[in-house]
Amino acid sequence: MKIVIADDHALFRDSLRSLLEAHGLEVLGEARNGREAVELARKLKPEVLLMDLSMPEMDGLAATKLISADQPEVKVVILTASDEDSKLFEAIKSGAQGYLLKNLESEDFFSLLEGVKRGEPALTPALARKLLQEFARPAQAPVTHQDPDALTDREREVLELLVNGITSNRKLAKQLGVSENTVKFHVRNILDKLHLHNRAQVVSYAIRHRIVETTTE
Repeated sequence: MKIVIADDHALFRDSLRSLLEAHGLEVLGEARNGREAVELARKLKPEVLLMDLSMPEMDGLAATKLISADQPEVKVVILTASDEDSKLFEAIKSGAQGYLLKNLESEDFFSLLEGVKRGEPALTPALARKLLQEFARPAQAPVTHQDPDALTDREREVLELLVNGITSNRKLAKQLGVSENTVKFHVRNILDKLHLHNRAQVVSYAIRHRIVETTTE
């Protein structure tokens, strides 16, 4: 099995690499943040990407969404210290093939990892029960109000560039120093959070409600 590790702690990456290689698994590379994880997934095409959630530049959930959308053949398994139910649910909705806690016994870890290769989800029985309980609940009515405060700092930065006339993915990517796929991801999040359908509506809304400042010459 060919694996990429994404975690911002170097000591943990080194330990995990040693553990994986001792079990005959091949570690193709290591990423220090979500952005690097997306790049390595595209470049190295691993079978499995072990993804931490809390990382700088781009977190694990955002990276998982991008990888799942662009490279569904790469199986993302979240490996985290966070046992928050909301993180678990969001990870699975984002396309993760599994969700494992870092305090897992190594025997259970490798057993679940082998299951991923066969197309099985990497979930302990306790987490699987939580998922079943969550998805068995009646769906709540969708929230339709617009909430500019829900935008992240990065999304506001993208919005400001859109308002000031930088609208193409290529130019936005160059200005922000990220890939065009990352730009698309941020724009899609802005549209979803503001419940709008296109960039023109976003620009109009932002100017009308003075969410960002326009550049005047």
